[in-house]
Amino acid sequence: MNRTPLVVLKNVTRAYRTAVVKTLALADVDLEIARGEYLAIEGPSGSGKSTLMTILGLLEEADSGTYSLNGTTVSHLGDSARARIRSREIGFVFQSFHLIPEMTAAENVAMPLLYRSDLPSGERRDRVARALDQVGMADRASHYPAQLSGGQQQRVAVARALIGTPSLVLADEPTGNLDHENGLRVLELFDELHRAGVTVVMVTHNPDYALRASRRVALTDGQIVSTVGAA
Repeated sequence: MNRTPLVVLKNVTRAYRTAVVKTLALADVDLEIARGEYLAIEGPSGSGKSTLMTILGLLEEADSGTYSLNGTTVSHLGDSARARIRSREIGFVFQSFHLIPEMTAAENVAMPLLYRSDLPSGERRDRVARALDQVGMADRASHYPAQLSGGQQQRVAVARALIGTPSLVLADEPTGNLDHENGLRVLELFDELHRAGVTVVMVTHNPDYALRASRRVALTDGQIVSTVGAA
């Protein structure tokens, strides 16, 4: 595995303010994530896990500190630049599958490529086919979400996250809406992705699921309080 860090956060702080209160979500967080690493982020509700994921995903910006992704400093970029990097570098898997009901599995998977004008239509079709095959859903390409089980829908969501060959896959409680059996199947898929060299960061409340990662980071009150394992 290439030991050059893919992600470098330094002194990242993020607070949320209302008229009467200020809530510190992250406090001077330092974190490096190696290429090809499988990192689990743990912590109680309100510990800062979701805020950390949204910053890693370029969905919001830290108040202070720096963030480098794949050798590029992405702190304080404008919206269009952040969207461009996000579409090319980051894949998302959420607790809710966020599939469009009126679109087939293949059409849902292809959605991130709509913003890639550099890809010809033939290459798009090939990428969709490869991504669905990678998650074992090639035979469901023409099915609509309502025709798929929860586990199958999440597999389609994983394929959608992989379609742009991202540098980083972020999974926020990816088994939260699944029963135990289907949850384990999705976790096995992340295991396979890790073995194939994909960089995966997963938020989970389940300590048994976190054990599958190569390294575990625990957050409390917006700070990293422990790290177990090695990148």
